[in-house]
Formats: sequence, C-alpha cells, structure tokens
Amino acid sequence: MKTRQTGFTLVEIAIVLVIIGLLLGGVLKGQELINSAKVKNFANDFRTIPLFIYGYQDKYRALPGDDATAKNHLGDTPATNQATTPGGKQGNGVIDGAWNSSVRTEESYLFWQHVRLAGLAPGPTDRAADDYQPKNADGGIIGVASGVTPPITGLRGTYVVCSQGILGKFAKQLDTTMDDGNTATGSMMTMNNQAANQTTSAAAIPTTGAGGIDDAQSYTVCMAF
Repeated sequence: MKTRQTGFTLVEIAIVLVIIGLLLGGVLKGQELINSAKVKNFANDFRTIPLFIYGYQDKYRALPGDDATAKNHLGDTPATNQATTPGGKQGNGVIDGAWNSSVRTEESYLFWQHVRLAGLAPGPTDRAADDYQPKNADGGIIGVASGVTPPITGLRGTYVVCSQGILGKFAKQLDTTMDDGNTATGSMMTMNNQAANQTTSAAAIPTTGAGGIDDAQSYTVCMAF
C-alpha cells in the first residue's frame, strides 16, 4: 500500500522565500523613501529661513524681529499687541535673544511674527498661540538668532538657524547633504538638545569616534549663514 507524502516541495519553498524577500525589500525601500523625505524636509527648513530674512530686508530695509518700525510696516491689533519690539535693542541690526527663546518680547521670538505678518511665512501671528513656534518634521522647534553668540562653539555666521529633536542618523545625512559631512565642523554643526533660552555656546558633537553621533539619539542641528 502506497503512503502519500506530505510537506512542501523545494519549488514551493523557493516561491515562498522569494515572496518574503520581495516583501522585505519593499518594506526597506519604503522606509528608505520615508527617511529621505524627512531629511529633505529638514533641509528645506534650513534653506527657507534665510529667504525670510532677505525677503524682509528687501521689502522693509530692516531685520525681522529687530524692526523698530514694525507696527508701521505690518500693522498692530490691540488683541495680540502684534509687531511689538522690545525697547533698547530694536534697530541695531542684530536678532537678539536665544534661538530657542520662550520670551515673547525677545527679537528671536518676534522674528516669526514679523515674517508671517509680512506674508513671507505661514503660521499664527499671535505670540500666545500654542503652535506659534514652528516645528520640524520630527516635532522639534525651529529657531533663528544672531551669530554674535553662536549656540555651538566654533559656528561662524551672521545668523544661525537651529532645529531641535533630530535623530542622529538624520543629522549625519543633513550634514553630508548641506555641508562637509562632519557634524563638528563647517557651517552646519550638531549639539545635544538644550533647555529653552540657551545663553551659552555648547560643544559640537563629531560624526564618529568616542562621544560621536548616536543614530538613535536626538540632537539639535544648527546652520550659520
């Protein structure tokens, strides 16, 4: 009496393995595309903000945030006291205040109100709004300030843009895309995330080596221009 053999043939196993390989390849490729899109979003933030400054200067002959006559240019509403600038510093050609300032009267905080009222950037103009400070693709805040006291030691430029909460693997890709590929040198550097109202320069973190960038760790990336 013949017994019927059960189980999978080599051909069936090969087909299953091919299907699994295709599925894994699709998942990995999809993740690669998502990561690439995120890095492009980060890079776009760094490229766009200088345009806000130059556009405002071209239009009003003043710096956003530092504009002493912002009310004349942009209007004012009693409800939000829009376009107010702090006394003693406005008009000095410097965007005073920390890049991650939470003080509503500091020029680096007012910057966003001015460029939005000028029609250069989207977002709320009420400084009390919960979503007033812009966020990057990972939900970290984006800020701008003068390069007089840079947030990262050795970072040199007239102005500095910083983006917080960026994973290390993206920070390295950003530096390769926009600078010299070393997160501790050049016009783009990376530091540990800082508390609000950063007032002193922090050390840059190198791409590799002891104490280097950890792909899974969150950092702040800054670019000077």
